[in-house]
Order: sequence, then C-alpha cells, then structure tokens
Amino acid sequence: MLILPRIIRGFLFLSLPAVLLFSAAPAGAGSVGVGRDQGIAARKGKAKSVAELVAMYDSSSCIECHGEVHEAWAKSIHSRSIFGTGRTAATLVNTVNNGLIQWPASGVTEPCDVRVEHLMVCAKCHLPQLADAEDSVAREITNALFLWQDAIEDEQPEVAAREEVLLKSLNINCLVCHNRNAVTHKWAYGYPKAGEVYGTKDGAHDSKEYPVMKKSAVLGEAVFCGQCHGLGPNMELDEPTQCATAYGSYLWSYRAEGGKEQCQDCHMRKSGLGHNMQSYRDPGMAKAAVDFETDISGIRLRDGSRYVPKAVVKVSMTNRAGHSIPDG
Repeated sequence: MLILPRIIRGFLFLSLPAVLLFSAAPAGAGSVGVGRDQGIAARKGKAKSVAELVAMYDSSSCIECHGEVHEAWAKSIHSRSIFGTGRTAATLVNTVNNGLIQWPASGVTEPCDVRVEHLMVCAKCHLPQLADAEDSVAREITNALFLWQDAIEDEQPEVAAREEVLLKSLNINCLVCHNRNAVTHKWAYGYPKAGEVYGTKDGAHDSKEYPVMKKSAVLGEAVFCGQCHGLGPNMELDEPTQCATAYGSYLWSYRAEGGKEQCQDCHMRKSGLGHNMQSYRDPGMAKAAVDFETDISGIRLRDGSRYVPKAVVKVSMTNRAGHSIPDG
C-alpha cells in the first residue's frame, strides 16, 4: 500500500472539493465538445432527405469566386463520391446484399432496413456528412442505388439516369473539406463553425453565408487526407471495415524512410491537377508513380535444321509513389 506524505494527503483532500466544484460547472464552461453546437449540422438540424442533406452542404456559392477550382473539382471522383464511375455505386449495393443482409446481427433483412449506421461502413469516407442525417436519408440513398442497378440490368436508361443524378448530388465538396473536415484536432483548435471556411490564412471572406476565413492547421498536410485515405481497419465501427490504407503505408514506409512530400504535393501541386485530384486514372500520375524499364535481347536457337528466333524480355518496375500500389 502506498502511504502518501502528510502534506500531499492534505493537498489531495483539500483539492477534491475544488475538483467536484469545477466538474459541476455549466456544460458550456470547459466541457467536452465546446463549439460542437456551432457547426453547420448543429445549426441546421439533421437532414431528413437527400435534398436537405445536399442543401445543408451546398457549395454552389463558391463558384462565383472560385470557378476554376470548382471546374477542376468537378472532374474528380470527389465530385461523385457515392456514385464514382458506377463501380462505387455497385459496391454499395453489394455491401447491402452480400454484407448487411448476410450478417445476422446487423438488423438488416432487406434494403428498407438500412440505417445511417449501416451505410457509414462506406460513407465514413465516401460521404462523411451522412452522419448529419436521419435514417430516412440512408433509406433514400439505398433505394436509389437499387433502382439504379435494376434499371441497368433491365435496360431502362431513363430510370438509371434519373437515379444517377440523385446519387451524384451527394459528394465530397468544398464545405466538406474546407469546413466540416478541416479540423482534425478539435480540442486543440476548436470545432468547425457555421459561417467559417478554412484555408491557408485568417481573415475576412467575401461571402454572405461564410464571411470568416480561418487558417486550418492540417489542410496542407497528409493527415488531412488520411481521414479518408486510411490507416487500415476502421475499428471504431460496430462492423470494422478496411478499404484504403495509403496513409498508413505513407507513414510507415515513405515517411519512416525520410520522405518529405505530402499527399497534396504529388496529387495537386506537382501534377498540376489542383483540385482535380487523380491517381491511377490519370496517365501523368501513373507515369510519375512507377518507373517502368525493359531490356529486350533477341536470340536465335537451333531447332533441328532450323533457327528459331526468340526474345528475352526483362521488365523492372519501381514504385516511386509515397505509398503502396495498388491501394483501395
């Protein structure tokens, strides 16, 4: 048993009422999550439909001043993060059919049972703002996904196109990156607030809805991208999932070996793509990521009375990216 000196025992005893006094203070003074109630979702309330969720994070007002940036973003997969090239949408359907419905404790026996918590296994990265919506939105998204896939299979292009428009309205846009997800260490820097956008400096912002500009400590750092582009399994979910692990391999191999570049350096600045952040789909990115060399030597072998020409091809590939390839 540890016996404390008298003076320390007395100090601890005298301090205890003070600790209890402070812990009983109003929620606004020193409580966890100070400022959390000032965010976009907290101010507007949870979205009840896809249309409401789209309106909650509507960034169309950004186009007037940032037209070129918006145009670049519109070419990226971020602009259609739920639909993707169609493969993402199909994967979400498979997640429901071959995952949720098959897992006995998920509570999902058919698509109409899907709730927000179910879709978050994918939406954690593909649509993080879904957490700011009610279950009715998750059901609307799921219904659109299944209608879209059925229409593709039944060769009903008009129905497929209609559902595709709805699915593409959900995305990772300006306000998701420059407001909702712009602060990773919220106890140190505060929670993102409605009326503020986060960038490279503090100051006024010429916008009626977002008149304040705040400097984000992480917007230009790899950790910002790591929120979605992964360390590995998302163990905090009731049903852990693993998809992207680029950020993990970036930290544990590239950075550990002395690499200095951030994700933004390769995928935005050096590539010249800006907000049209691409990876393997862009020929320039693919060329920068992998060194590909061939050494071909021709030989002729005698086959009985004939010479048979043959070729020996040696191929070497070197990963020059700051993370493992492939990823996701």
